[in-house]
Amino acid sequence: MHYFLNDVPERTQKPREKGFTMVMDKGLSVRQAEDFLSVAGDHVDIVKLGWATSYVTKNLDEKLKVYREAGIPFYFGGTLFEAFIIRNQFDDYRKLLDKYGAPYAEVSDGSIELDHDKKCEYITELTKQVTVLSEVGSKDEEKIIPPYKWIELMQKELDAGAWKVIGEARESGNVGLFRSTGEVRSGLVQEILTKIPFEKIIWEAPQKAQQVYFIKLMGANVNLGNIAPEELIPLETIRLGLRGDTFNHFLGK
Repeated sequence: MHYFLNDVPERTQKPREKGFTMVMDKGLSVRQAEDFLSVAGDHVDIVKLGWATSYVTKNLDEKLKVYREAGIPFYFGGTLFEAFIIRNQFDDYRKLLDKYGAPYAEVSDGSIELDHDKKCEYITELTKQVTVLSEVGSKDEEKIIPPYKWIELMQKELDAGAWKVIGEARESGNVGLFRSTGEVRSGLVQEILTKIPFEKIIWEAPQKAQQVYFIKLMGANVNLGNIAPEELIPLETIRLGLRGDTFNHFLGK
């Protein structure tokens, strides 16, 4: 940091188990990726190439090289995994991970119907190749999963070998953990936390109000995901109590 302030919460250091920030790349150019990392690289733990954007992104290899050289791991969005699975191309998906040297993979079923035992088999199989993040929750806003089911699914996926589980919100933050208005399903979140350790969950929270909620509930070192590149520095100030939303939250603690 450039100067000293009292009562600023201590942030974990990379590589982090908690306080983890996942950034969503929805089609950045090579130059945009370079610019983003030049300013905020110290604060990003992993980059997700959103849904199947990697299929149509120009200069993909060059951009991935930028992330590798900066020491920032990346992975392809869970929807791409689902696109391969629904077409019976799991082996092709595994070859894709090898082709691009992806150190992580996301296993999700937000857009397809997938037997949960089969999903767990995919998780276990992929752990032989990469570090697996698994996502729980549906992209269908009409599909409401009760809290006990969220807990059950998350625990089974962790037991299958997932490094962390992701709470679904989409890039817009209006499904899964959130109501269509973006409001947090706070009862759901708090019930999940009675059974699943907070450091094992990445909460997708693209909206500022959602980020504030999780930081106030769990502290500066909560794991957050689906953060837009231009929102990473603002998020870090929220984590540190240096923005109005959390300005008084950490004082005197």
